[in-house]
Amino acid sequence: MTDRLEYPVVIAPLSAEDGGGFSALVPDLPGCISDGDTPEEAIANVQDAIASWIEAAHELGRTIPRPSRKLAFA
Repeated sequence: MTDRLEYPVVIAPLSAEDGGGFSALVPDLPGCISDGDTPEEAIANVQDAIASWIEAAHELGRTIPRPSRKLAFA
């Protein structure tokens, strides 16, 4: 199984309307996102989301994307 720590994570602040804190998005895994009060908490929480995403993909027989090594910012 692919090591979940290899996936790049994008951290962004959430607006007050969205509850504040930070979101953590995994671009390589569609729909894999979490949040936290701090960037560190968001990263810790998204690691659980990555593990759950990969487990669900295995159970459904879906292909698990390989981690990308680079992120491009426009």
